[in-house]
Amino acid sequence: MPTTTRVIGIDPGLTRCGVGVVDVRADRSAQLVYVGVVRSAPEQPIATRLALIAAGIREVLEAHSPDVLAVERVFSQQNRHSVMGTAQASGIALLLAAEAGIPAATHTPSEVKAAVTGYGAADKRQVQAMVQRVLRLDAPPTPADAADALALALCHAWRRPAGARETGGALTPAQKAWADAERLARR
Repeated sequence: MPTTTRVIGIDPGLTRCGVGVVDVRADRSAQLVYVGVVRSAPEQPIATRLALIAAGIREVLEAHSPDVLAVERVFSQQNRHSVMGTAQASGIALLLAAEAGIPAATHTPSEVKAAVTGYGAADKRQVQAMVQRVLRLDAPPTPADAADALALALCHAWRRPAGARETGGALTPAQKAWADAERLARR
């Protein structure tokens, strides 16, 4: 991994598509570069909504030149309409990564939650709190879509390649942040 890797995370959605960019160093420390949400109105035609999402993501790609793109992997939900919108927005992000010539990866929500909080079933509030701690922000990123995008970027940067050896018991950034918070709370 280079000294610093710039990762763009995309939390796909048609109404709100979270976009976050972080710089992650070899020691796994991270710094916020950009966070935002691309919005489209539900009453707009689907083609218009997808064009708005594409334009918003493309603008961030061009402004921040990430090394890699990470997007939430679409999974089966009860609401077919919701999963279709998520899949369409995800496809836009993957297409834009290919057009920009940057590698892209997908991660499930539970992978992201486990990487950032240490718990694969964490709730949105817990993810926001950990993203705030890891990136040393004054407040949790809002809305949750923005925090989820940053969490995706962090998850991707922190994942070890398949077959990589463990670091001999070193804490992940999420575990270290929680331990530091608990230590401060006891003072």
